[in-house]
Amino acid sequence: MLLNEPITAIKGIGEKKAQILNNLGIFTVEDIVEYFPRDYEDRSDVRKIDQLVEDEENTFFAWVDNMPENVHIGKMSITKVRLSDETGKINAVWYNQAFLKNAIKKDEYYIFTGIYRKKNGRREIVSPEFEKAESKEILGAGRIVPVYHLTAGISQKVIRALVKKTLDSVKTQLPDFMPLDIRKKYCLCERNFAISNIHFPENSESFFIARKRLVFDELFILQMALFKLKGTTKRNSGIIFKCDNVLEETQKALGFEFTNAQKKVTEEIINDVSKGVLMNRLIQGDVGSGKTAIAMAACLMAIKNGYQAALMAPTEVLASQHYEAFSAFFQKFGVEVCLLKGSLKKKEKDAAKESILSGKTKMVIGTHAIIQKDVEFKNLALVITDEQHRFGVKQRNVLTEKGTNAHVLVMTATPIPRTLALILYGDLDVSVIDELPPGRQEILTYAVNSSYHKRAYAFIRKEVENGRQAYMVCPMIEESDAIEAKAVETMIDEVSQTDFKGLNVSVLHGKMKPDEKDAIMSDFAANKIQILISTTVIEVGINVPNATIMLIENAERFGLSQLHQLRGRVGRGKYQSYCILVTDSKSQITKERMKVMQKTNDGFEISETDLKLRGPGEFFGTRQHGIPQLKIANLYKDADMLSLSQEAAKELNRMKDWSNLPEYRLISEKIDTLFLNSQRIGI
Repeated sequence: MLLNEPITAIKGIGEKKAQILNNLGIFTVEDIVEYFPRDYEDRSDVRKIDQLVEDEENTFFAWVDNMPENVHIGKMSITKVRLSDETGKINAVWYNQAFLKNAIKKDEYYIFTGIYRKKNGRREIVSPEFEKAESKEILGAGRIVPVYHLTAGISQKVIRALVKKTLDSVKTQLPDFMPLDIRKKYCLCERNFAISNIHFPENSESFFIARKRLVFDELFILQMALFKLKGTTKRNSGIIFKCDNVLEETQKALGFEFTNAQKKVTEEIINDVSKGVLMNRLIQGDVGSGKTAIAMAACLMAIKNGYQAALMAPTEVLASQHYEAFSAFFQKFGVEVCLLKGSLKKKEKDAAKESILSGKTKMVIGTHAIIQKDVEFKNLALVITDEQHRFGVKQRNVLTEKGTNAHVLVMTATPIPRTLALILYGDLDVSVIDELPPGRQEILTYAVNSSYHKRAYAFIRKEVENGRQAYMVCPMIEESDAIEAKAVETMIDEVSQTDFKGLNVSVLHGKMKPDEKDAIMSDFAANKIQILISTTVIEVGINVPNATIMLIENAERFGLSQLHQLRGRVGRGKYQSYCILVTDSKSQITKERMKVMQKTNDGFEISETDLKLRGPGEFFGTRQHGIPQLKIANLYKDADMLSLSQEAAKELNRMKDWSNLPEYRLISEKIDTLFLNSQRIGI
């Protein structure tokens, strides 16, 4: 079986199953081989029923005491069965899986793995996986079991069996693109061993050896691709700006003095643009640290020297808010500011484009609309992208190419350790704003369980009646079969006619069309909506100083850094702000996370703590916009491996004509594949 063959070449995969796998990004045999687990379950700890730990995943053997029964509640079907061992009894419950009624047999012995919970005094194992006790090979009773990302129509059991069947077919056939000299220097195992043991590790040592090799591979190829990308965009010189008194003028126009951190970053920008070297700089600062003020100072530098500046934001709402702020600032200098976004009428767009092309407009704010082909600048010299993680390198470069030797400034509020940022943004210099402006009130944070709902809702109502606004965030859009989490659609039905009756309550979620989302966000920013019930789509891209409460349901479902980003949506005005974290989870990790959130508002401290709390069992990173979607490496946990891979990449890159040498041919092909596939590299 060839690696580049379609997945239908694997016995048992027809067109229907192939379509399901396509939804996971699996199209070829090689895609299955490299569809690495997202996590692992340690099922070597097999417990008795009386030893099950609440709110954790447990593995146990049990007899089936009765025939499974299906109960229907509205559109939902619930399948229940009674399980027992010598220590006790427990119910197993599945939602909307009526077919299981015929899959489980009375008086048979099975091994189950699932979350144990107590609900209304009843003990339940929720949506457990199961296998007859004598058939343990794929399920992996008594060993470490891979867990894969899924999509509708496929289960963990099915995908494990598929991966195993494919590996058995292609064993020892996987080409090792990493030359022996690099493998020896960095103590890397052979690739066939790595692939086999990342899916079904022989033991924990084999797993770590395998993972080291595959993480190195992925980060090394990524580094090489970034070096290639940097080589294609590199320029030798930049436009020289005279920057006399710019910092003082900016502070005077804004009406406040910069923090020491803001001054330091502004001086770094001045140093870049005043010496004829092309600026490629990342400003990294926590929510509210003053990145926008620095961006204004940078734009003033360009405009005072007779050039144009452009700022690109990820959403129309954020672009409009920037437009208002920049207009107020530049009005004091007699500078015209233009807003260009997709929702403008054709006449308005044409007028804006004409003004930009003529050079009449010196300051341009916009969304992706400003990188369209028909938008031309007269003399663009500074390009800024806000919330950089929402854009790829390619989009940034498209905007940069609209100028000649234009300086580049990118901004992000995502707290990333400095060493990691230097690697992630390999083509950028990094500035960090590690200080908040004086007088900014701390957001008071409270972690409570669901019994506090009425009190929390009463507090929200009181704040709203005093003229303030509130966010209420849920982790999902609609009720999940397996996860008991609040959903926005359910919540708005519950509260709009009870606790918040008579108030303007609206809902926002990712399934809405972009123009719908923008309209709701605009109404919320204008205080036409008092309470916004939302999924995490409000995490980035809105500034509502009047919003003072952030209530987050099922807070245990979010990572620490994400909780911090959500909390940063409030506390932006002169009013005291609050964050209420609601969770009924009793897990130790959740308790630690809630303690950290109540203890500090420092995003960098929170991100570092998040790494420690994730624990050694969570080997894989989560997807981040604008950063390559890695299959196995965790950009936080694998910082040391990032450094090693960068060292190896730099060493190879220094070798003249290395790509023409036969021993490096496969590496070159890997780089070309990643470099050309914009979705994988995030450019």
